[in-house]
Amino acid sequence: MSLVDKEITVVGGGIAGLASATALAQRGAAVTVLEQAVELGEVGAGLQISPNGVAVLEALDLREAAAKVANAPDAVVLRDMDSGREVAQLPMGTTAVDRWGRPFWQFHRADLLAVLANGAREAGVDIRLGQPIVSVKNINADVVIAADGIRSNIRTEILDGQPAQFTGQVAWRGIIPADEVRIANAATVYMGPRRHLVTYPIRGRSVVNFVAVEERSEWADEDWNVPDSAENLRHAFSGAGRDVQAILEAVEETFLWGLFNHPYLSEWTKGNVVLVGDACHPMLPFLAQGAVMALEGAWVLARELDKFSIAEGLAAYERICKPRATKVQKTAASNSTAYHLRTGPVRGAAHLGLSAISTIAPTALLGKFDWLYGGDVTRDS
Repeated sequence: MSLVDKEITVVGGGIAGLASATALAQRGAAVTVLEQAVELGEVGAGLQISPNGVAVLEALDLREAAAKVANAPDAVVLRDMDSGREVAQLPMGTTAVDRWGRPFWQFHRADLLAVLANGAREAGVDIRLGQPIVSVKNINADVVIAADGIRSNIRTEILDGQPAQFTGQVAWRGIIPADEVRIANAATVYMGPRRHLVTYPIRGRSVVNFVAVEERSEWADEDWNVPDSAENLRHAFSGAGRDVQAILEAVEETFLWGLFNHPYLSEWTKGNVVLVGDACHPMLPFLAQGAVMALEGAWVLARELDKFSIAEGLAAYERICKPRATKVQKTAASNSTAYHLRTGPVRGAAHLGLSAISTIAPTALLGKFDWLYGGDVTRDS
């Protein structure tokens, strides 16, 4: 089946929605994006796009535009939160390109969204802002793509609700001016008992993105845009080492959200409605793959719909993407345990082991990501 003149409505103008819209429009579909916000973008959030995601940006003819607003870190560095001591280092930069064929990038979310939105419009996508959607029953299209995020109303509607479970973890996020802190050109993870902090520079290294995660019993909303006091963040990380304290002292504005486990869905499609991105495989932020899996899913969905009938294309998309996305979901969930080891012999032995591998055989650590970063869903096109 050809997508030429097929009418497709995408609900949601985030990464999954805009990437899906672009991939479909480039294949000839008539695509409309309905976004409830009155403008695209998001306050104070960074994200990481590993080589498997860059492969999709490249296939969408957006690599050059994305490169202009991307930061390429030299490494991913794991540090002990209390002492600041380096536990392990995974080289990136040219190493990532040599090993996986493409760079590892970091973005301000709004910058990547702008690249995707421009690409969508150039492909002929009609992006309509300020368009809240209550029910898919109100949408008349050959295919409806639910890209309405982690709290997807469409997922709730077509799958009769999917209750999420609070993980006992909350996360603060925000941005700090780079001239107020000393940060290497790396994604740095400070690991401590029951908490960790991730930092990396973005926007030409002019600002530093941070995500700080704490285990606690007190529930927090899953919405990303709930403001919180910087003092609450600093209190949660009191007693941390000097490096972490210096970073958090520079925080003036931050947002807090609760981390929830969502059930793995038994189906991603129903009739002519299909879920993509966080709407169908919400991920904890411990593997930095939420946006990347959205890009992969968008590409595969468009490709398979262009090959087959609508029903066959939707089934093929789910068959191809679900095993990989589910594995990523599970891996991300398990990483929180590794980051938050309690003090004592177990934590010491784990850090010592990582340090030894990083020093003696750094490629062994990189090899743990070959299945993920080395993946390229665009090869079979």
